[in-house]
Amino acid sequence: MNLPRWLSGFRAIMYKEFIVIFRDRTTLFFMFFPPLLQIIAFGFALDNDVKHMALVVYDENRTTESRALVDAFVNTQTFRVVQEVQSVEEMAATIRRGKAYAGLQIPPDYTRNLRAGRQATVQVLVDGSNSTTALQALNTALGVAFRQSLNILLGEAGRQALPVEVRPQMLYNPSMRAPNFFVPGVIGTALQIATVFASAMSVVRERERGTLENLLVSPMSRGGLMLGKLVPYLCISMTMALVLFLILRWVFQVPIHGAVPALFCAALFYIFTLVSLGLLVSTRAQTQNEAMQMSMTVMLPSIFFSGFIFPRETLPWVFYAISTVLPATYFIDLMRAIVLRGATLPEYGRSLLILAVMGATLFTLCALRFKRKVG
Repeated sequence: MNLPRWLSGFRAIMYKEFIVIFRDRTTLFFMFFPPLLQIIAFGFALDNDVKHMALVVYDENRTTESRALVDAFVNTQTFRVVQEVQSVEEMAATIRRGKAYAGLQIPPDYTRNLRAGRQATVQVLVDGSNSTTALQALNTALGVAFRQSLNILLGEAGRQALPVEVRPQMLYNPSMRAPNFFVPGVIGTALQIATVFASAMSVVRERERGTLENLLVSPMSRGGLMLGKLVPYLCISMTMALVLFLILRWVFQVPIHGAVPALFCAALFYIFTLVSLGLLVSTRAQTQNEAMQMSMTVMLPSIFFSGFIFPRETLPWVFYAISTVLPATYFIDLMRAIVLRGATLPEYGRSLLILAVMGATLFTLCALRFKRKVG
């Protein structure tokens, strides 16, 4: 089968690139090992739901009611009592030394005020040096106080239930499992790290080894050269994507509610875009170190601005604008839409179309930037 003129040399370059990649064990190692390490580490480590934070207690009351309050804090599973102290200063010092995240002080008149129908005040000290744990501790403490107050008021009023009851229903992730939210995003960043780095070294490696001259004087077209270099990395990265999807489903037990072919279609468009981006970097860089540095300028914003960890809606407008040109932004949206929400093509088609346009644009720029001369 004859190829179009603009693809002349495609088969030869593709065959050559496959041989080079499979002989270069370092490239294969960095295409497979970092993504696997990243998805395992991030999948188990990333969790916004903090459990069993160390709590230090200063109970000056020591009654049944004060012990019930401490038990209410522990029963939330957010706190665990690690120490009982004898003064406010000792409680603050324990938190300052990092041995506890929060402290609970129950005054000596706690029970007396409760039984007299007066307001009973307790103090909660929270370590604010870590905003995530501090916010969790603060919200849990306020929630415990609110529930305890409601129970007392209901008992005094002789009511059996609250006047108004809210029955929330959590859609798509009812158990609020952190891996269900984070792992689809981890796949996007893991594929990016492996694919962009490996493809960015492609042309640069040819230039440093002196083999680029042979390619430049050959009769092949620019499109054939770029596509021939792109397809091997595309195939290997799709294999990596399959492995990551299997880990998503069987290691982290994340149910895939959408169509599996749609998942692979999104991965194909995304990887094509990433490989094209890597090749574009390689046509600009002169050395492998320069190619690595240029690749990092793309990957770091993708981690922080793509919605992988932080919601894009909370970003300042400048960083939100940057997020709109990052391929990872749209792939992570696609992953969460297909995997978690079971979205259909009309519902995620916009993100898929944007990835397709990005990939076509970057590949065209690769072909146009590749000059028919050395350096």
